[in-house]
Amino acid sequence: MNPQKNIYILAIESSCDDTSAAVLHNNKVLSNVVATQKIHEAYGGVVPELASRAHQQNIVPAVHQALAKANIDKKLVSAIAFTRGPGLLGSLLVGTSFAKSLSIGLEVPLIEVNHMQAHILSHFISDPEMKTPSFPFIALTISGGHTQIVLVRSYFDMEILGETLDDAVGEAYDKSAKILGLPYPGGPLVYKYAQLGNPKAFSFPKPKVKDFNFSFSGLKTSILYFVQRETKNNPEFVKENINDICASIQYTIVGILMDKLEKAVKKTAVNQVAIGGGVSANSAIRAALKERKKTLGWDTYIPKFEYCTDNAAMIGIVGYLKYLEGEFTDQGITAKARYKLTS
Repeated sequence: MNPQKNIYILAIESSCDDTSAAVLHNNKVLSNVVATQKIHEAYGGVVPELASRAHQQNIVPAVHQALAKANIDKKLVSAIAFTRGPGLLGSLLVGTSFAKSLSIGLEVPLIEVNHMQAHILSHFISDPEMKTPSFPFIALTISGGHTQIVLVRSYFDMEILGETLDDAVGEAYDKSAKILGLPYPGGPLVYKYAQLGNPKAFSFPKPKVKDFNFSFSGLKTSILYFVQRETKNNPEFVKENINDICASIQYTIVGILMDKLEKAVKKTAVNQVAIGGGVSANSAIRAALKERKKTLGWDTYIPKFEYCTDNAAMIGIVGYLKYLEGEFTDQGITAKARYKLTS
């Protein structure tokens, strides 16, 4: 791969409920605009139809703002990178259609990007606050919809070692929050209350799943039964113990993730470990990874918060790397709600 100078990638991300546009100059981020949709809070979760409508409203302003913040003319854009999938089909269609139209209008190449691959490759954004891993390394991708352990041999040679068999880790946080009566989005609230609690106050079972795969549905069920049992004896139990309950839930979830990572590192003999995805913004997970750097000698890589949640900068870095390879797509491309990381 031969780096070239003055490549400008305009990137678009619309996989779920955040509309994002970014401009990269080579591997450096010039702008990274994210328009968050607040409308879903009233419904206790993302409503796909409302999400796609909001993307239609937000995408043009987001792109204009990204170009303005980057301080470049659209005529300088070398290529348009966009999220093809995985994600909500309606949301993806908005981004895909806009990217295709913009590619035609500017007469520049079109580059499709896998959302989960982008979370992993966000570590290759040039940023003085971030370290860049060398190959091979192990990536733990954790988000509202995905939980995977991936062996990364090169930019585009990745192998999924394990993944969730049911709920993703983000869902585990949100569903636990719902059981506790916390409003949406509940995951961040579980983390907030956990900071004030005793992580060993209550014990929840860790699921026994073979190899490097995950399962969180059983944990959710055990939390539900625990809350039902305790509130039967004391209706104020959750209110009186919310900090300790959240701390104990988080302690269990982080333990499940770290146990699988340790197993993967031991099996592969690859001790470079990177995390990515929205849940990687969780400080408890970051702290657990740093602790293993001290105790187990891992080389750990943690992205900046702005590159953890859904954002177009991570789409742009993949677009840049694919541009160097001449890996472009044509106008016949369609969005894919289910889009495997590896074929």
